[in-house]
Amino acid sequence: MPLGRAGLWALAAGFWTLFGIACGLQVWLSMLSHNHSVVRLILHEIAVWSAWIPVGYGVAGMVRRFPVVPPSARNALLHLLTGAVIAVLHGAWWVALELLIVPYDVMNPKAFTPRFLKIIFYQAPLELMLYAMVALTVVAYDSYVRSREREIRAAQLETLLAEARLQTLELQIRPHFLFNTLNAVSALVHTGARDQALGMIGGLSDLLRYALDRAGTQCASVDDEAGMARRFLEIQRLRSPDRLTFTIDVAPEAKKGAVPVLLLQPLVENAVRHGIEAREGTGHVEVRVFRDGDDLRIRIWNSGRLGLRRGEGIGLANTAARLEQLYAGRHSLALREEDDGVVAAISLPWSEVA
Repeated sequence: MPLGRAGLWALAAGFWTLFGIACGLQVWLSMLSHNHSVVRLILHEIAVWSAWIPVGYGVAGMVRRFPVVPPSARNALLHLLTGAVIAVLHGAWWVALELLIVPYDVMNPKAFTPRFLKIIFYQAPLELMLYAMVALTVVAYDSYVRSREREIRAAQLETLLAEARLQTLELQIRPHFLFNTLNAVSALVHTGARDQALGMIGGLSDLLRYALDRAGTQCASVDDEAGMARRFLEIQRLRSPDRLTFTIDVAPEAKKGAVPVLLLQPLVENAVRHGIEAREGTGHVEVRVFRDGDDLRIRIWNSGRLGLRRGEGIGLANTAARLEQLYAGRHSLALREEDDGVVAAISLPWSEVA
């Protein structure tokens, strides 16, 4: 992660302090026979190189105002001149500290100008190299920050895209089952089945309230979803009381499991539409939900045959798309013939509703 302003200051201070200590120890060891004070030598070197802490920030400002990438002759000349000015000023600082701290005892220089000219002559190449090092470090750091910002923006855009896709899928499925139920109410009214129509309107009211209360949310509890699936199947049984039976079995430990909102309803609708309505005689729909270790298992079985309707309909396609958006391959969805009927089997990673 990119460092804040305080972190950058601390990093720069730590680096140049350690650099000064290393230089002080190196000078002391190289002149060990002279018996210079190691404390004054290290103090002098730390004071000398700590000047690069604020200088480094000035170099960073220059690099950002006059970029070195892509290279240009004008900017290169400006940085070369800036490096030369820094070398002169840092040389003056260096000699002033020597005269103040006296790190070399009797060998310490006594006059400013001769020592200053000597420092400039020997240290200017190093000062320019340090300038280049700081400039390249700034370029590398800024490049890293921009890369991280691009990654964050890409992740945010990916999240927004996934949310938009989920909202689109949700908007598809809500009117889908509501319109189907309204059509069923209309058919009952036309046939004069008043009591069944009133019961279906009550069930539709519950479904509407459930859909509206959870608009914009992605997850609901298994218990709530099973309750809405039961209400939907009751509505369907009112339409054809002699053709549909159903059972819903939710294991107690699975009731608090989290599932996508309106996951079960389109699947049981698919079971009724393609399994029960497409065959003669009485059909059965069975919903079973249980926990299996770290997975939540959902099985929706219905009488009938898969036939040519494999994967047909907005319900199953919508469900598959939503699961892929939410779980990104950590789930499974299968539709197959089993036990003289058709089963839709779903496996989701276990989680509980908040």
